[in-house]
Amino acid sequence: MNDLTGFQRDLLYVIAGADQPSGQDVKDEVERYYESEINHGRLYRPC
Repeated sequence: MNDLTGFQRDLLYVIAGADQPSGQDVKDEVERYYESEINHGRLYRPC
C-alpha cells in the first residue's frame, strides 16, 4: 500500500465501499470527491 499514489488509494477506497462497482460508478464517485472530471485514461492505465 505504501507504493500507491493518493489517487490509486482513493480508487481502492471507492471500490471497497461498493457492492458491485462498475467502472462508471467508480468514475462518478471519484469525480464527486475531486470535484473535477477524471480522464478515462487515468482510470484505465495498464499495470
